[in-house]
Amino acid sequence: MTDLSTLLAEHAIARSLTRFARGMDARDWDELLAVMTPDATGDLGTGPLGTPQAVVDCIRSYLNACGPTQHLLGNLLVEVDGNVASSRCYVSDMHLGPPDKGHLTFATLGDYHDRWECRDGTWRMVHRIKHNRASIGTLEVFGLAEQD
Repeated sequence: MTDLSTLLAEHAIARSLTRFARGMDARDWDELLAVMTPDATGDLGTGPLGTPQAVVDCIRSYLNACGPTQHLLGNLLVEVDGNVASSRCYVSDMHLGPPDKGHLTFATLGDYHDRWECRDGTWRMVHRIKHNRASIGTLEVFGLAEQD
């Protein structure tokens, strides 16, 4: 049977995942940093990122060049063990090109694998990996040339 502290941890982590996704869509980079620990790391499919700012800078390098985005999360699984936890959830993200680029789109199907720690009573992300499973559209949405 799951105890109340585990349920509260799962809820806090789910809420932080949503804050992170909505922060990306709102281009609220401070919100992303607030979800992560000061020593957080990541790999978003572009190689290791050694600091929270490096994670944000990687995300910004894509999102600053495109139009509206929407990151939808689903099928969340959270495993809590004391003051540490792991989560996995699907992400379906849609990126539209800027208005001057016509009707360009780029979308991915991915899976976020995150590690969390409860520090000073707050659950924060310590590591994020994004596994990209599929994509459709053009990288021109991000101002990038298509790769062969």
